Amino acid sequence: MEQDIRPTIWEQAQAKGVTRRDFLSACAWMTALLGLPASAVSQITKALETKPRLPVVWFHFQECTCCSESFIRSSHPQVADIILDKISLDYTETLQAAAGKQAEEALHETMTKHKGNYLMLVEGSVPTADGGIYCCIGGRTALDILTEAAAGAKAVVCWGSCASNGCVQAANPNPTRATPIHELLTGVPIIKVPGCPPIAEVMTGTIVHLLAFDRIPQLDGLGRPKAFYSRRVHDTCYRRPNYDAGLFVNSFDDENARRGYCLYKMGCRGPVTYNACGVTRWNNGVSFPIQSGHGCIGCSEAHFWDNGPFYQHLPSFPGFGIETTADKVGVAAGAATLVGVAAHAVVTNVRKRHLIKEEMEASEDVKDARAEQGGE
Repeated sequence: MEQDIRPTIWEQAQAKGVTRRDFLSACAWMTALLGLPASAVSQITKALETKPRLPVVWFHFQECTCCSESFIRSSHPQVADIILDKISLDYTETLQAAAGKQAEEALHETMTKHKGNYLMLVEGSVPTADGGIYCCIGGRTALDILTEAAAGAKAVVCWGSCASNGCVQAANPNPTRATPIHELLTGVPIIKVPGCPPIAEVMTGTIVHLLAFDRIPQLDGLGRPKAFYSRRVHDTCYRRPNYDAGLFVNSFDDENARRGYCLYKMGCRGPVTYNACGVTRWNNGVSFPIQSGHGCIGCSEAHFWDNGPFYQHLPSFPGFGIETTADKVGVAAGAATLVGVAAHAVVTNVRKRHLIKEEMEASEDVKDARAEQGGE
């Protein structure tokens, strides 16, 4: 077997002029990104010191390239650091300089030389209707290319909702029979990173885990990394207190919208959407849809295009430990508020009457004392 003489990630970083301090800082940041304890920093550091860069091939099928657009805007760590220092991006139709024959040679060289050790990244769903003719590259169907490349891959990462669950291409009536990747492949580990697009730092964090631990991250029941998809957007949303208080936006231009109240009644899918939007935001952590004034459309969940109108709120979802609705929450919260106000008023009046009585009695005592003194 040919010996792997590729430089390690640390050696590559040194060649780029990265200091030891910066390298250790990057390792600590990666540990935090993955939600690992501080004790794991040494483990990640050792892994990056001893492991060679990971060969990567990146495919584009039925999609709009928004996943790549998101990825190249990752700021923590910068995408250039991931691509140039930590992975060997050997093939990608969007970012590569090579074209035609040279591009295909680069792809097949990686697939042959690093069989069983390269990472396969996929954007887009794959059409299967009419022999897959609706998406062809170099005269070959997406299905043919996918099957060939996956046969020697270490793991397959499905970028975005198109690759993870079909997205808009698979929406009814799905004329091309767009199919998510996991329904077409067997015998290879598959990681889903859904979203339209997924968050850049979630994408880089998934790759970092593979780099550091040489295995796929812990996944939920749908094949998504738990580090980023274990909590609902609703649970981490900064508007959540308004929901709990029964304060809702009823139209996008009302006073409640200007006050930043909960967008649930405007169709927000945050209560049924699992993603890291509320804590890991886009554009260098500046914002996410709800912060920009628009409800979550549930883009990281399967069939979100067919799950009813975006601006119609869901009939019910789990909350306060019981099945309830925003309307009931509002009524209950309002009723509780009224009860609280009434109770406060009763207590206050009782207290005031007691104080008044005490003052009157004290006043009578003073009068009696003065009368006694005058009689003397």
